[in-house]
Amino acid sequence: VDDILRNTTSDLSLMAGKCSCSCCPNAEEPKAVPLSTANVVATLTPADQLWTTSRDKAVRLRMEGSGWASETPVTVHQLFWETVANYGEYPALASKEEGQWVTLTWRQYYEQCRAAAKSFLKLGLKRYNGVGILGFNSPEWFISDIGCILAGGLATGIYTTNSPEACQYVAAHCTANILVVENQKQLDKILQVKDQLPHLKAIVQYKGELKKKAPFLYTWAEFMKFGEDVPEEQLDAVIDSLRANECCTLIYTSGTTGNPKGVMLSHDNLTWTARSAAAIVNTVSGEEKVVSYLPLSHVAAQVFDMWICMSSAATTYFAEPDALKGSLVTTLKEVHPTYFLGVPRVWEKMQEKMKSVGAKAPPLRKKVADWAKSIDKDTLPHMENAVPWGFTLANGLVFKKVRAALGLDNCKACFTGAAPITKDTLEYFMSLNIPVLENYGMSESSGPHTVSLNSDYRITSCGKVIPGSKVKLDNPDKDGNGEICFLGRNVFMGYLDMPDKTVEALDEDGWLHSGDLGRNDEQDFLYITGRIKELIITAGGENIPPVPIEDALKSEVPIISNAMLIGDKLKFLSMLLTLKCVTDDNGEPTDELSPEALDFCRQHGIAVTKVSEIIANKEPAVYNAIQEGLNRVNAKARSNAQKVQKWVILERDFSVCGGELGEFLFWIL
Repeated sequence: VDDILRNTTSDLSLMAGKCSCSCCPNAEEPKAVPLSTANVVATLTPADQLWTTSRDKAVRLRMEGSGWASETPVTVHQLFWETVANYGEYPALASKEEGQWVTLTWRQYYEQCRAAAKSFLKLGLKRYNGVGILGFNSPEWFISDIGCILAGGLATGIYTTNSPEACQYVAAHCTANILVVENQKQLDKILQVKDQLPHLKAIVQYKGELKKKAPFLYTWAEFMKFGEDVPEEQLDAVIDSLRANECCTLIYTSGTTGNPKGVMLSHDNLTWTARSAAAIVNTVSGEEKVVSYLPLSHVAAQVFDMWICMSSAATTYFAEPDALKGSLVTTLKEVHPTYFLGVPRVWEKMQEKMKSVGAKAPPLRKKVADWAKSIDKDTLPHMENAVPWGFTLANGLVFKKVRAALGLDNCKACFTGAAPITKDTLEYFMSLNIPVLENYGMSESSGPHTVSLNSDYRITSCGKVIPGSKVKLDNPDKDGNGEICFLGRNVFMGYLDMPDKTVEALDEDGWLHSGDLGRNDEQDFLYITGRIKELIITAGGENIPPVPIEDALKSEVPIISNAMLIGDKLKFLSMLLTLKCVTDDNGEPTDELSPEALDFCRQHGIAVTKVSEIIANKEPAVYNAIQEGLNRVNAKARSNAQKVQKWVILERDFSVCGGELGEFLFWIL
């Protein structure tokens, strides 16, 4: 393989910089950009347009003449091989088998991806067609994804919580030739809709044995052996034809209305973003460790767990499938990751659990913890040679022990993203000297576009733009709030087969319009202030962003799970509320109150265990607590129009199957 790669060359030059078409007044001669990563010379497919909706078309990259945006484009294979060449014997993937960690080195990982790619080719994967992956995070998920890309396909994650009908839509839309599923539960979904997937040629199950045999069904072991007789030269020819400005991955956006959109990401989208993010957070190649547990069908987890780790030769440890039901901290304490990404609900659950444990602590221990948390740590990132009085003692007595208890004692940076996080949660962890750093981006920006750093952050800010990218605020109001727009090599290619939607998202200059409202402070930190489509316009004509009000009430009353503000074209604001409850194995909300809700009830002297009991009795302590919390929120309202006048508790929490939540929103809640 080494010899083949060293001798693989191409005499095509690639396009970079400004458009060179004859119609452009600023046309320049094409710039030849040498590309020699891992001894391979590659090319870009000639392209004039910044966007496309066709799976087999290329785009013009948003390159610049200098700086980070001028970095040479590389394909996924080139990024992968560069890591293998330099760190081949370092651990790449680690997963539990019969209670023991089993590791794949970077070279073994690469070889297995090649084996998977050959099997995909033999099974009939056509160029630019999809391979759908439906299952929890695992080495097989990664190998399927990258194997698909090496074979010239479009890697497509599918949420494990999807209904059979939702799986069918994604598989059909991406023209999936092969589907890779985790287990019988996921296989059953596909079998229900198989007749509606005319392009489907095979299904691979990567956990457990098949209950029934069929010519189109394969176990993982059978699949990995299936392509053994495919010549290496055949695969190399496909790999050599890959281009950095062509599509390799589809991320399906989750929405509560309409079908999801297939976000087309190019090789360069992934590799440039991964390299840039790894550099800005100062990863050390061959030394970092992360825990993979968030859904890989979402861009945040995929870029963090797969691509940033590939760019920095990090080790990805796979959590247990019940990570979000309690086993995550156990995994963290075994792995001691050096970087950790948690969506807001993960941090909130940790906060709730720690507060619950702290409330039961002996008086002296509680007093010491309260003193330690009271020390001002907001200034730590900005102090070069000094720390606040008492910090060193508090760090030894409390903070280090808390980090160790969470498995974050070796963690260089703790990140959050994918949804808004409350100021209360940020301040709680800051009080324990665990800065939770907010990042901001979207599927259409290949994940992160602004990043917070330990050395440079502000609480409630989403940080500063990644070098080589740009942010602007479109049509700002008198307070400086405008629509956040992105520009850079991380901006997506377009929505697959949806030109109308693509034109809505990308303007003629290539700026991606996020639909989010934000503002910058004097140091260029970005703050999210709302979402354009979520703005409530009352009958009196006042524009009200609902999220800050909803989050404020949830912070005031911890038994509340979800809050939804209502008031568009109405005379006053009302709110729909749900209470925290236990979910079943399918993610469906039950009537049983969650442990956090039970603690809340006990603290208020209430002996109930079900949501229905609280509603049936209009439990005074709960209803009074909600009203008092709402009164505190209303007291901070900027106008009478922003005060909530009425509210009601719903019998059932929001869910995907209920139609209130999109797929990833379900995961983060």
